[in-house]
Amino acid sequence: AEVLRWVDAGEVDGLRIDHPDGLADPTGYLERLAERTSGLWTAVEKVLEPGEELPPWPVAGTTGYDALAEVDGVLVDPAGEDGFTVLDTRLTGVATSWPELVHRCKHEVAAGMLRAEVLRIAARAPEVPDVEEVLTELLAAFPVYRSYLPYGAEHLAAAVEGAHARRPELAAGIDAVAPRLADPEDLLAVRFQQTSGAVMAKGVEDTAYYRWTRFVALNEVGGDPARFGLPPAGFHDALTRRQERHPAGMTTLSTHDAKRAADVRARLAVLAELPQEWSAAVDRWSALAPPPDGALGHLLWQTVVGAWPLTADRLHTYLTKAMREARARTSWSDPDPAFEEAVHAVADAVLAPGPLRDDVAAFAERVTPYGWSNSLTAALVQLTMPGVPDTYQGGELWDLSLVDPDNRRPVDFDRRRALLSRLDGGWQPPVDASGAAKLLVVSRALRSRRDRPELFGSYTPLVATGVAGEHAVAYDRGGAIAVGTRLPVRLERDGGWGDAALPLPDGTWTDALTGRTASGRALLADILASYPVALLTRA
Repeated sequence: AEVLRWVDAGEVDGLRIDHPDGLADPTGYLERLAERTSGLWTAVEKVLEPGEELPPWPVAGTTGYDALAEVDGVLVDPAGEDGFTVLDTRLTGVATSWPELVHRCKHEVAAGMLRAEVLRIAARAPEVPDVEEVLTELLAAFPVYRSYLPYGAEHLAAAVEGAHARRPELAAGIDAVAPRLADPEDLLAVRFQQTSGAVMAKGVEDTAYYRWTRFVALNEVGGDPARFGLPPAGFHDALTRRQERHPAGMTTLSTHDAKRAADVRARLAVLAELPQEWSAAVDRWSALAPPPDGALGHLLWQTVVGAWPLTADRLHTYLTKAMREARARTSWSDPDPAFEEAVHAVADAVLAPGPLRDDVAAFAERVTPYGWSNSLTAALVQLTMPGVPDTYQGGELWDLSLVDPDNRRPVDFDRRRALLSRLDGGWQPPVDASGAAKLLVVSRALRSRRDRPELFGSYTPLVATGVAGEHAVAYDRGGAIAVGTRLPVRLERDGGWGDAALPLPDGTWTDALTGRTASGRALLADILASYPVALLTRA
């Protein structure tokens, strides 16, 4: 009633509906909401698994975790996967299967912290043999967060098939409960659907993401850690679909639930271009301060490089959360002080003056400029791609925050106002530690969308020519052309842009960042002479 009062009074421009998967009837709720608000712009915090489509709800789209995965993906070099897999196997002593780990973690959650919910469901089917274990296995096997019966019935069918294959001894119980779970009118099915999303969230986001540390830049809500990068063709396909299906859905890069801020992930993406260097660095550091667990040690090394420099209290707080969320050697409910002290000792060694700290700092310093390049590209793409851009307070400058509560630190708005004033006075800042270059990109992209929305109504991929053309990610939104740089390490190593060029549509184009003009077959070396990104608008 209060929300509807805001709408009726004209006090809100839109609604963000968080955790719709916890509702007994998300579809009915969203339909009633749309009717009562006359179709007010509404986004839902719905996590879509790769390839999953949003149900046919009367909403603009999701809150943007899927967009986050698309932007991050195009900045990760798929060629680095083998090197990271070899390193992970060597550190952990086992070739870990992501699907198997997900199933194991979800089963632990369903049989442990959420067992009360499973028992609640099981009480409605006492006639089913082994009903508790059957439901636990089906929840662990469910391939997405939940179904919205009758929509998504194929996901239930996949879970039934997977449970049969994994636990044939439960066949009788699975077959007995499956028809009821497929009936949207059966309260058993309603409660199962409400619970499957919670099992996925706790099992994957809050457990598996902390155990599988092969390359943590990919361990983000809505992502797929097993998909190592997204080629440009796949990126353009995803954004084309976004324009066709949810042109007013929300896009984001950082949220209160993000495991790492966008700029941390952008810096970590650089490591995918340096798998051999990274492996050697991990070996050096592990020799100086051996972690008590290989997977957690790799998480620690990636964390310190991705968020460097960071204070002792921030690092220790993060590691405590990561260790206990993983629940592999310690947990919130049953902490192991000796193990935790051993991990914190490694953190102390990293931060103490000496060869280890110097080596880590030097490595972070080496990758930071390439991380800045990735960050600027990510920011420009997220703010100009199809959708309504969501900005996270503090992310206007470099933000090296880790998971909550680290990402809720106070924001220095006075500093941002002062830098913005200089930018509006004509200052073109260098790409440096101040982060002013990012504020330039953020402010100019948002102002372009506000002042000239007619330039952002379509989506056409642009393909650069030349040997280095693969390093450009570019598209035309209908009069506004975004140009970014991907895989900057290899681009520099191979000699830069050379004769790579971007064929521009007819007319003269002006870069909103620099004021530089371009037309025809424009050399990327000229378009991107000042920054790794450009936002061209037709004069």
